[in-house]
Amino acid sequence: MRPGHGLVLLQGGQAFFPALVAAMDAARQVVHLETYIFQFSGAALAVAEALERAARRGVHVRLVIDGVGSPHVPAEWRRRFVAAGVHWRHYAPLGRLGLLIPSRWRRLHRKLCVVDGVIGFCGGINIIDDQDDVVLGHLAVPRLDFSLQVSGPIVREMASTMEQLWWRLQAVRKARQREFVAAWEALRVSLPVGDFSGLADMPGDASTPPGARPPVAVDGASAALLLRDNISHRGDIERAYLKAIGEARHEIVIANAYFIPGRRLRRALIMAAARGVRVRLLLQGRYEHFLQYHAARPVYARLVRAGIEILEYVPSALHAKVAVIDRRWATVGSTNLDPLSLLLAREANVMTTDRRFAERLHDCLDDILTHSGRLIDAASLASRPWRQRVLDRLAFGIMRAVLFVTGHRY
Repeated sequence: MRPGHGLVLLQGGQAFFPALVAAMDAARQVVHLETYIFQFSGAALAVAEALERAARRGVHVRLVIDGVGSPHVPAEWRRRFVAAGVHWRHYAPLGRLGLLIPSRWRRLHRKLCVVDGVIGFCGGINIIDDQDDVVLGHLAVPRLDFSLQVSGPIVREMASTMEQLWWRLQAVRKARQREFVAAWEALRVSLPVGDFSGLADMPGDASTPPGARPPVAVDGASAALLLRDNISHRGDIERAYLKAIGEARHEIVIANAYFIPGRRLRRALIMAAARGVRVRLLLQGRYEHFLQYHAARPVYARLVRAGIEILEYVPSALHAKVAVIDRRWATVGSTNLDPLSLLLAREANVMTTDRRFAERLHDCLDDILTHSGRLIDAASLASRPWRQRVLDRLAFGIMRAVLFVTGHRY
């Protein structure tokens, strides 16, 4: 934890995209963006156009898109990015065998942006319109998701991790072109692209669109950047959750899109409930994927029996990955509490112990739980048709078998 951060909680693309575009339009040297999904339509077009504008005025623009989340960039935008000077790469594009190769399950799932080394964004929101969904199609109500606008010391850490990934991608590209000397140089050196020392913090645009919640904003907050990768930060985010849950004394509130916690997280939540902590989980209620939907149900049953409150988000899709504990600890990021996020993907969360921020995020989640959550109880789980319960067990078994084959314990 380090002090001196400005934190602005942005709910949904209707708050996130204007703030992101405002920061990009104010950029003088560097814009670096990583995302899992980049859909070139609807409200997300504003971000693509801001990248293009920044590059045209001489800003160094880097964009990394995951090869599974968005395997294809439209031909028009390929041409426009080349013409403007936007540098972009796909992270781990799939070959002919696709996801049949287990190493390709390691995806770039984090959503990070750094502008001029002084303002950063970290959260769960992809560059996609709030009412479009890759699986569910058009949504009548915008999906529920959050991002965090950050200023302060950890922005440099965001820039550093993005810089390292960029040069690794450059090295892989050069190696595939058999330019081995260039590949070695890319691995050996992380070249700086600008001197940020003379730039002041840019607040961005945290104005509230009509009908949206006003943003949660605090100054002088203590915060830390948490990363998960497959090299040196394999368990950092999970350990942070476990520590905070283990120290909880009053209440745990978690909103998470894909929730299949492993043994340690399940045990920590059950032990918290056993010592009198109120545990509330706001989870995805829409069916998106077989494994993620059905494998979660056996876990729900165990948690409900332990006295944990589980509510499914009713109005639309839920894509949030946030948590508040005892109104003193909070996290916002890209990390689902499931095997893909905790064992395989690159993820990024910001953690804070600022009580002002935690209380306001708590109040926001409490309102959503109260007015937009549908309680899942033991009776409703037990009364599901037997075919559904068979699918639940089958999905859970497949998940465990796949993890065993890949050498992971969860």
